[in-house]
Amino acid sequence: MSSFTGTARLARLALRRDRTRLAVWVGGTSLIGYALAQSVAGLYPDEQTRLGYAEAAVTSVVARAFNGPIASTDLGAVVVTETYLTLALLAALLSTFTVVRHTRQNEETGRAELLGAAAVGRYAMLSAALSVVVGANVLTAALLAVALAGAGLPVAGSVAAAAAIGGVGVAFTGVAAVAAQLSVTSRGANALAAAAVGVAFLVRAAGDVLGEREVDGVRLVSAWPTWLSPLGWGTQVGAFAEQRWWVLALPVALLVVGVAVAYSLAERRDVGSGLLAARRGPARAASRLLGPAGLTWRLQRGALAGWAVAVAVLGLSMGVAGHEVDAMIAENPAMAEAIAQLGGGSELVDAYLAAMLGLFALTIGAYVVQAVLRIRADESDGILEPLLATAVSRIRWLGTQVLGAVIGASGLMLLAGLTTGLGYGLASGDPVTWGVELGWAALLRLPALLVVAGVVTALFGVVPRWSVALSWTALIAFLLLGQLGAVLDLPQAALNLSPYSHVPSVPAVDVTVRPLVALTAVAAALLTVGLLTFRHRDTPT
Repeated sequence: MSSFTGTARLARLALRRDRTRLAVWVGGTSLIGYALAQSVAGLYPDEQTRLGYAEAAVTSVVARAFNGPIASTDLGAVVVTETYLTLALLAALLSTFTVVRHTRQNEETGRAELLGAAAVGRYAMLSAALSVVVGANVLTAALLAVALAGAGLPVAGSVAAAAAIGGVGVAFTGVAAVAAQLSVTSRGANALAAAAVGVAFLVRAAGDVLGEREVDGVRLVSAWPTWLSPLGWGTQVGAFAEQRWWVLALPVALLVVGVAVAYSLAERRDVGSGLLAARRGPARAASRLLGPAGLTWRLQRGALAGWAVAVAVLGLSMGVAGHEVDAMIAENPAMAEAIAQLGGGSELVDAYLAAMLGLFALTIGAYVVQAVLRIRADESDGILEPLLATAVSRIRWLGTQVLGAVIGASGLMLLAGLTTGLGYGLASGDPVTWGVELGWAALLRLPALLVVAGVVTALFGVVPRWSVALSWTALIAFLLLGQLGAVLDLPQAALNLSPYSHVPSVPAVDVTVRPLVALTAVAAALLTVGLLTFRHRDTPT
């Protein structure tokens, strides 16, 4: 029997398990790419506005760190600079999570041993996961190229830009394959892979911050550290400039090396074990773990800490950038109007800060979805039944999980407001006042996050099998409607479907209590539906 025996069947099984996830991933990425391209094209419609953008992009340290280099003043180059980081991070994280799900998680839950009892080779499970993820990245790149071309960008540049995004996903597929061999848990493997993404971002940012200007000061040429990062390779393709196609060989090479290393490591360990020894826990569990609240905190603290670090760094960066907003868009009325639409006010700086807090609320909505959906993973993996066999009621268990996610989201939003205010205050000279003001403004976004938690909880109670896919789909819809809807001139009836559309955009506008109360009431109704339906349905289902 070959070491790859059963790969095709396991690949079909993985496709069967993830048919909805993969559809949302592939279709959602192209949809987001199209919407972002249309939005950016509307903000920079002529050469003069794009020239102003390019000058600001290469001058601002924050812009260079987050957006990367700009290759030219062509519309396509501006679109890539504005959208690359979002799409690349999506490709990287979705690729790593999917590889770990079909390798390490299978071992952790015992599925691997059951499958291994059949005619399955040692490398079959890993090979199946890799083939599915690489195929998903290729298909995503193809649809994204069509979406960008459909948005009016040149075909050749669209193909190169989409291939760069797909290349990022392919590169981190190899990274995730190695991470799955090192850690004994899926959570640990995901943490290792996410840490690799974070390091790649920092290395790429360092290279772009150290870069030099060329062509009349409106083109940024990255320094050598960028070439050490898989995220940096995508920016060096030059999609709408010189189009260096050979750069796409680098992520393929990393994939090949990663797969070879993963196969070698798989030979050196037993099924269910990892090459990194699991840390021994205390001989006696803490008393707080006897209740669902303590257990919830224990399970969520690692993810919450990672989110907190990312939010703090982004908050400080966005706050510092706020001091430059007037200079960056002084000659771009369309950009000023878009910020006013997103922020909801006429004062440009206040509108910018409000828009940033709105983006943080949307991003932290992903944390809420992730934290609440852990309940579905516990149910489908069989962990929930032993817990409910104790004195813990269904409503108490589910309510504690949701409450933990809401408390975590509250802390992250407060941190986002404080760090954004601190960053802006340090640049403008009053960090304490701005920190307090934006911290309070950030907490006013919580009712929208409560609605997100309510939607996920209701879906878990009513349609548990579809709850994962529908929850992420709902969050993507809120993103498109709540943040891009105004820029894309969508009808107000569509915008009203997003809870984020009803939150007052403080500090750009005054606080209004009525929409906050209405959102809280909607969230309470959704949470009640989820709790009651979960109480009366079978487990698992």
